Amino acid sequence: MLLYVLKLNQNAKMPEAYGKYYAYPVITQTVGIDGLAEHMASHNTPFSKGAIKGMITDMVSCIKELTLQGFAVKIDDLAIFSIGIRNKEGAASEKEFTIAKNIDGFRLRARGTGEFSAKTINLEATLKKASALLGDGTTPDTTPDTTPDTGKDTPGGENTDQGGSGTTGEGGGDGLE
Repeated sequence: MLLYVLKLNQNAKMPEAYGKYYAYPVITQTVGIDGLAEHMASHNTPFSKGAIKGMITDMVSCIKELTLQGFAVKIDDLAIFSIGIRNKEGAASEKEFTIAKNIDGFRLRARGTGEFSAKTINLEATLKKASALLGDGTTPDTTPDTTPDTGKDTPGGENTDQGGSGTTGEGGGDGLE
């Protein structure tokens, strides 16, 4: 069950969304490698928590190594991990393009796949308003949005910076996109 809260859009740069409420997921806790290994070990596996933790730790290291070499790494029924480039601005020609002027940085992309794709999530996920547990469930977003409107964020729709298409971005706090 996914919990959500409602937030008031106060970004005047998005006139079609300004003054409207949108649902945002509530993350109740973060499970690290230790917690994941413990959870997996509790599923009647012959492997100990320590053995599972070692395998997961090695997997994470290898995913980092391979993605930094330009590979996409697919974990079936979970995600395809790859590196993306954040561009600052376009160059008028190839000759005028420079990394310093035109590249802002990198991001880790994770696209759901197989049994964890957007299609299956839409069929399996259920929602419950967080107010049932936390209060009234509405949270006005009082932080003014000073970022330029790039057209990427569409409240209520696909939002590739916050996981709308199976990715999680810089705003998510977990470093994935």
